[in-house]
Amino acid sequence: MENKGTDDSYSHILKYTGLFGGVQGLNILIGLIRTKLVALILGPHGMGLISLYNSTIKLVSDSSNLGLSMSAVKNLSPDFEAGREQEARQTIKLIRSWSCITALAGMLLCALLSPLLNQVTFNAENHTLQYFLLSPVVGLLAVTSGETAILKSARRLRQLATISVYNVIGLLVTSIPIYILFGEPGIVPSLLVGAFVQMLLTIGYSYKLFPPRISLSFQFLRNDHGMIKLGIAFVLAGILGSGAEFAIRSFLNRAGSLDTVGLYNAAYMMVMTYAGVVFTSMETDYFPRLSAARRESLNEIVNRQIEVSLLVVSPLLIVFIIGMPILLPLLYSGKFMPVLGMIQVSVLAMYLRAINLPIAYIPLSRGDSKSYLLMEGIYDMAMVLLVITGYRHQGLFGIGVALTALAVTDFIVLCLYMRHKYGYRLSASVLKYAAVQCSVGLLAYALTRTALSWLYWAGGIGLFCISAAFSLWILGIKKNTP
Repeated sequence: MENKGTDDSYSHILKYTGLFGGVQGLNILIGLIRTKLVALILGPHGMGLISLYNSTIKLVSDSSNLGLSMSAVKNLSPDFEAGREQEARQTIKLIRSWSCITALAGMLLCALLSPLLNQVTFNAENHTLQYFLLSPVVGLLAVTSGETAILKSARRLRQLATISVYNVIGLLVTSIPIYILFGEPGIVPSLLVGAFVQMLLTIGYSYKLFPPRISLSFQFLRNDHGMIKLGIAFVLAGILGSGAEFAIRSFLNRAGSLDTVGLYNAAYMMVMTYAGVVFTSMETDYFPRLSAARRESLNEIVNRQIEVSLLVVSPLLIVFIIGMPILLPLLYSGKFMPVLGMIQVSVLAMYLRAINLPIAYIPLSRGDSKSYLLMEGIYDMAMVLLVITGYRHQGLFGIGVALTALAVTDFIVLCLYMRHKYGYRLSASVLKYAAVQCSVGLLAYALTRTALSWLYWAGGIGLFCISAAFSLWILGIKKNTP
């Protein structure tokens, strides 16, 4: 078992932000082909149905997985960092044992709750059978998340990147034929096959590196080193997060329609997944590094991660704001144009997300479950309140405004709390880079309010060049900083 060590230099952060950003970019490119085909085959109604199924599965999964996907990383990373081979193998055995238990529990929970889930989610249509048939997905996800946590802790980053590419290719080649043959009735089989493929790919790599060993004896399972206690906080936070998304989609389905849910989900995917491509290295590389770090080095590690994330993502956000009138129908279809305004305004939230995410990982890395749960609870309650209020006042555009307001609220709460609890402070460099890039982003959004086509495109290209040039200049300097 190899000790990978940690490296908190700018070059390391850039390397793995580039690795996972590049891999995620490839994933998105392949995923866009799949999304485009699914949008054409199923339309907003079918996309809305997929969104409701996925949010429900995530809620049940987060309620039953004991938070192993995060608490396991927190417990296992120090063993690998210190080269404690025997302890690491025992912890891996423990993680896999608990993963099997949570997989079975999650499947049973989803099956038993399927009538209730249907009642809460839908008005007239009956989808109880579909929820029952989806219960194995919860179990498959539990196994996958446990093995993924092991690979993250072992710093097997290239293997994780490879798995993610193969997974998205597998989803493309399996789901599209099912949708073509069966249409909406093929959604459940497609989700089942996709979860199974993802699990096979993950265990294929993980079992090769760390041969499977489990024990279901009570004496062994109770020796969890606080992993389950910390995991319970993740469960509660996961329920809050998944519950918030579930509540929002259920509200939109009842206040609007499945088409409304499909439009919202398309916009959310465009902003959080596609525009947030550079954030994929956070959980995979940054969180294990932060977990293994000493408290006195927290400020430096967090601020460096913020700097790189902000500088890398900012030019991409200009492209999204300005290019969305072309990108949206190209990536989905003309039926999704009603969410154009929502996407353009909510992209502004991504500037703050680049700052908020690294800060939000601090309690997780310290095993501070109470602080993590408090921050997550405030965020999720604010999200539901703001999104519902925004939709009632200005429809889908109001949701975009709400998401940006949510990011501002989250930024203020995180900075105040982390300063009080951990003495964390934003560096002068972070504030300077944020001031420049956020100003450029606001100017780009201001262009969306003009009716002059030549001004819109010329101004947009100019602002992109300014943002990109500034980022490249600073990153060029930082790359050689130890």
